[in-house]
Amino acid sequence: MDTSQTKPDNAGVEHAPHNGEPPGTAGIASKSGERTLDILDDQRVTLTEEDNRRIRRQTDKFILSILIWVYFLQILDKTVLGYGATFGLQESTHLTGNQYSFLGSIAPIGQLAVQPFSSYLIVRVPPRILMPALCLGWGVAQAAMAACRTYGHLLTARFFLGLFEGGCLPLFSVITSHWFRRAEQPMRVAAWYSTNGLATVAASALSYGLGHIPSERLESWQIIFLFVGLLTIATVPFVYWKLDNDIASARFLSEADKPKAVERLRANQTGTMGSKHKFKRRQVLEMAAEPKTYLWVALSVFLNAGAAVTNTFGPLILGGLGFDPYTTSLLNIPFGLVQFAIILAASWLTRRLRLKSAVLFALTLPVVAGLAVLYAVPRSPDQNGPLLAGYYLLAFLFGGTPVIVAWIIANTAGATKKSAVMSVYNAASSAGNIIGPLVFDSRDAPEYLPGLRAMLGVFVALAACTALQAANLALLNRRQERRRVRNGKPPKIRDASMTDEYQGFYAAAAAAAAVAASGDISDASGSGITRSDEVTIAHDDDAELDLERHPLGGNAFSDMTDRENDEFIYVL
Repeated sequence: MDTSQTKPDNAGVEHAPHNGEPPGTAGIASKSGERTLDILDDQRVTLTEEDNRRIRRQTDKFILSILIWVYFLQILDKTVLGYGATFGLQESTHLTGNQYSFLGSIAPIGQLAVQPFSSYLIVRVPPRILMPALCLGWGVAQAAMAACRTYGHLLTARFFLGLFEGGCLPLFSVITSHWFRRAEQPMRVAAWYSTNGLATVAASALSYGLGHIPSERLESWQIIFLFVGLLTIATVPFVYWKLDNDIASARFLSEADKPKAVERLRANQTGTMGSKHKFKRRQVLEMAAEPKTYLWVALSVFLNAGAAVTNTFGPLILGGLGFDPYTTSLLNIPFGLVQFAIILAASWLTRRLRLKSAVLFALTLPVVAGLAVLYAVPRSPDQNGPLLAGYYLLAFLFGGTPVIVAWIIANTAGATKKSAVMSVYNAASSAGNIIGPLVFDSRDAPEYLPGLRAMLGVFVALAACTALQAANLALLNRRQERRRVRNGKPPKIRDASMTDEYQGFYAAAAAAAAVAASGDISDASGSGITRSDEVTIAHDDDAELDLERHPLGGNAFSDMTDRENDEFIYVL
């Protein structure tokens, strides 16, 4: 069966029946110098699996590659603080008591301060402008840290570092959701978020190498900060030159491919970037009224409290085992490699099992074990092996963030709501990053036992909130089924956005019509046929398709929220 063929009409655009409305056309409209692709809900575009794969490869090459590099720089700039501490930062700037701990928390405070504005900026400012601006800001702040000689100066520089980094994760998450199908999103989020591990490796290697540079004017920690800051600044023109705002303005897509690139995202039911460009307060209010938002907040706070510990205190924990600064830097390389491997493995499992909650729950177990080892095993040279193993187990916590981010964007629809919930998530992340370092007091060095005990409780709470969110989403899916019945639709709709391959809309919709009576209908929103186990589907290319009777997929690009769209399926 060739599902890619449709009745020839207007160069591959197939118009479905409409109810008194004028037929839609794939038009290109101008708005503020940017083109907005307007594919209306009453038409479909011919798209083959070959088209789908080709467009996905191009998007990976031109969009994902930029996300990977810029996120790597953001993590590198954030991570080198711990290595600066091992090369004399605290002594040179005369830090005492909890000052270094608060230095680790001030950047997240800056991130927290910018969150009320970041959701608005993400909706209103094109990514090609916003991303280079953020990148330039945090690069300048990082380079400026090399000139800081007092605690106050360091606080100011780190605050602005966090301020400009604050929009990074929500922006990257929204960009990922607008360029890729839901089945593709976990691995794409993992691709850029896994640079946490690569940045740890790079920071370790750079600190080791740059720390050996002899200089009468600059100390080792100053050289490290200056190098990574200037590297970030040098990246800004490249990002502005290569990044595209949305599918409509994508220079790497042909005019024929742009409607296809939009059509392949129909089953996401979450709209497309650049289709509205309006900040809708009602979507923010809806987000604020939902219990699932507060469970996302809890997951973010708990997970990032642990991540902040390893970023800020990881090198100091290793140094407490009796190693010199150079060995400490090298010993953090395996930690970064474990991070990288765990992030990719967790995201692959998420995509394979289609159960984000189960993977996230499983990731907490090694972290709890690692914290227990660090807490229980005494610090002595003959125990360095078990202590290192316990420390490396903490790397499993970094596999949780891409799972949570992919979980959130897969379960949120509406342009404003999506940017708002990611800003709230990042605010919670900032809160976790503030809390994490503060539970570790320099007076408890080198064991930091009270802080480790607190982290044990944090990750037990994380596992509990994961289970609660999965149960909540299951209840929301049941509510959606009841709404579909009231609206004259089948209660069960297979989520075709989570399938690996794309097949033409008409084949999927015809399959839906064929099995309507069985109550087991595939999502006809443009991502493939999911056959009922009991029904064999035979598709006739010339068959008439009654979209009035089976109007699935019509809400895909309407900027409806997940609560407003009865065809939305929540992902557990």
